[in-house]
Amino acid sequence: MVVDGFEDYTVPRTVPLDRPHDGLPRVLDTRSQLERAAEHLHVATGPLAIDTERASGFRYGQRAFLVQLRREGAGTILIDPEAVGSLGIINEALAGVEWVLHAATQDLPCLRELDMWPDRLFDTELGGRLAGLPRVGLAAETEELLGFTLAKEHSAVDWSKRPLPEPWLTYAALDVEVLVQLRWAVEDLLREQGKLDWALEEFEAIRTAPPAPPRKDPWRRTSGITKVRNRRQLTALRNLWTAREDLARNRDISPGRLLPDSALVAAATTMPRTVPQLLKTQGFHGRAAAREAPRWLAALQEARGAEDLVPYTVASDALPPVKAWDTKRPDAATRLKKFKPMIAELAAQHGMPTENLLVPEHLRRFAWSPPRSTTDEAVAAQLAELGARQWQIAICAPALGKTWRQLRAARRAKAQKAEDLTGEPQETVSGA
Repeated sequence: MVVDGFEDYTVPRTVPLDRPHDGLPRVLDTRSQLERAAEHLHVATGPLAIDTERASGFRYGQRAFLVQLRREGAGTILIDPEAVGSLGIINEALAGVEWVLHAATQDLPCLRELDMWPDRLFDTELGGRLAGLPRVGLAAETEELLGFTLAKEHSAVDWSKRPLPEPWLTYAALDVEVLVQLRWAVEDLLREQGKLDWALEEFEAIRTAPPAPPRKDPWRRTSGITKVRNRRQLTALRNLWTAREDLARNRDISPGRLLPDSALVAAATTMPRTVPQLLKTQGFHGRAAAREAPRWLAALQEARGAEDLVPYTVASDALPPVKAWDTKRPDAATRLKKFKPMIAELAAQHGMPTENLLVPEHLRRFAWSPPRSTTDEAVAAQLAELGARQWQIAICAPALGKTWRQLRAARRAKAQKAEDLTGEPQETVSGA
């Protein structure tokens, strides 16, 4: 082809975005720098693009080790929260400003720890899901909607490292470089599809959601726990997990980098008594394991002599695994088998993933214990109680109500047929 007089010139499908337009800013690491940044952000205009970088798998917890912000008139600002502490002054400067994040639920918890929380929110990742984009990663959306290619090679590095290498900082700065432009592109797509109000309802639900409560008995999520055979071994596993957690917190290191879950399970099931025995146990190798051997042996010894053993199972409001429903509650299994494809078809009609039309847990709980009434109003009320959004209820309640009425009618017809054959009334199941 010919472009501006040049023959055989290939126009690229996307343009690589490999350096910030305004150059790479320095990382702010003093309170005075933070105060000046707050002033610049306050007088800037438009939405705020914001992102964080954590050190998952390297450090303890999920706190932010770099915060990136960009707003028209202020440019890109990089902040080291480990050096400056609270970002409350930044939060105050942004009162009333819309924040734009990609996959907000990943960043908001660590921003809350820094005293930052938005007054308004737009999530480009969730917006992309609702719009039915086939790929919703930041790089994929930026490429499809804006025509820029973003490199993502530094997404899983140790962001607690200091000083941060320049290529890493470039990567981090670019994450907010065109995020506001992406926000407008996603809004246009949602508006064209008539889904903008749905998206805004979702964003507000995320913004106003309370912090997740602490997990009860988090050690029960240890990978491989099913290999533990009795309550004493389970108590040993709890003690080992707690000891590892305490050490990881004190050293500010990811627990898995101290000992993998498989090592905890191996020690809990074999219950070694001596250092040599422990060091022959899977996962307990090297000088680090030998140095901390007394800690692990003490946890095992405490379990060995414990009288108050942890229960093998605990009461939970979690539903049984779906594969067990046929035995535990066959009527619920029948309902779920009818509801799932119906919700999937509705999601396809509206061009979005099924889980975004109705959270799978909400659908399972509705199928497990539906309302006694089959009216659309009763179905809508139960979905709202489960936590469904109003736009989800408006789409799903009529279809679920219709299917629920069909199932109830079929059940009654079956009972009536059996009564006609036997001459005796048939027992019906509440909620069937």
